[in-house]
Amino acid sequence: MPTPLHYVIIGNGITGSRAAEVLRERDSQARITVVTGDAQLFYNRYDLPDVFDGKHNWVDYLVNPPAYYEKQRITVRRKTLVTEVDTRNRTLMLSHREILNYDRLLIATGGVSYIPARLLDMVDRMHSFGNIRSAMNLYQALPAAGTAIMLGGDVLGLDLARRLTANGFKVILVAGERTCWPHEVDPQDWPKYRAGLEKLGLEVIDDVEAVKINKGTKAGARRTVTLNDGRKINGDVVMPFYGLTPSVDFVSYAGIDIERGILVDPQLKTTRDDIWAAGDVCQIWSQERNNYRFYHGWKNVKTMGEVAACNMTGDEVAFSTVVDAHLRVKRDGTLHSPYWEHD
Repeated sequence: MPTPLHYVIIGNGITGSRAAEVLRERDSQARITVVTGDAQLFYNRYDLPDVFDGKHNWVDYLVNPPAYYEKQRITVRRKTLVTEVDTRNRTLMLSHREILNYDRLLIATGGVSYIPARLLDMVDRMHSFGNIRSAMNLYQALPAAGTAIMLGGDVLGLDLARRLTANGFKVILVAGERTCWPHEVDPQDWPKYRAGLEKLGLEVIDDVEAVKINKGTKAGARRTVTLNDGRKINGDVVMPFYGLTPSVDFVSYAGIDIERGILVDPQLKTTRDDIWAAGDVCQIWSQERNNYRFYHGWKNVKTMGEVAACNMTGDEVAFSTVVDAHLRVKRDGTLHSPYWEHD
C-alpha cells in the first residue's frame, strides 16, 4: 500500500478547520496536522460578541469538542508557530526549532489587526477583540452603561458595536477611510451609511483621525482620545477596528508569490503545486476583473476551506463568491452587512 499523504494546515480558524473536516471526509487514511498559535481548539471568532450576552466560558465557544479531533484522527498542534517554509524539502520550521514534514500544505493563517503607524506606540492603551481572552478583558473593563470609543469601525467592529448598544453601552465611532472595511464605500453613499450607523445607536464622528490615546483627563474617564482637530473624547475603553493585514511574514522567503496576501488561482493553488492558501490570507485571481481580490466574510472563507481541501485531494474546483459584499440600509433605517450573517 502507498504511504498515506500528510496534509498540514497552518491556521485553525474557520478556513483551516473546515479544510481539515473535508480532507478527512475525502481521504480516510491520510495524516492531518493543524498547526496553530492559538491556545484553544477551533472556535468561531464571529461569535465573540456573545460575551456581552453572558457567554463567558471558553468551552461554550468550541465548535467541536476535543474528542472530535481524536475520533477523526486530526492532530492539532496548539501554541505552535511556523517561522519558515522550506518548499524545496517540503518542511516547516517551528518556533521551538522542530522540523515538520508535509506532502501538501494549506496556508490559512488569516490576518492580524491593522493598526495605523501613528498609533503603534499606544497599543497598550487599547483593547483588542481577536480571541476569547481579549473579548473577556474588554467585557471586564467596560462598566455598566459605560462608553466604548471605536476607532476605524470595520465590519467586525461594527458587529460588536451594535451588540454593545443593544446592551446599554454607549459607542462613539471615530470613522475614517477604513470604516465598513472590507466593503468599499463610495463617498457619495457615506451620508446614508452614517445615518444607518446612528440608527443602530452609535455616535459617529467623521472627517477626523485619532492621533493620541492617554489616560482619562476627565473625572471618571479611563481613556481620552485626542483627534487631529484638537478635540478630545473621553471613554472607558478604546478599541481599534481598522481591518486586517494578512499574516504572511513567515512565507516571505518561501518562493511563493505575494502581493498584500498570498496570490492564488481560482483553485486556491499558489505558485507551488503542493501548496494552497485560503481565507483572509490570500488574494484570488478574478478572471472577470482581471486582478487578484480578497474575499472576506464567514461564509466565503468557510467555502474556501472546502474548495482547498477538494483540490488538495485531486479535484479541480474553482472558488466562487458565496456572499456578495453589499452594504444596505434596511427598511427600519439601520445599516446591515451580509458579513454579519454567520449562523
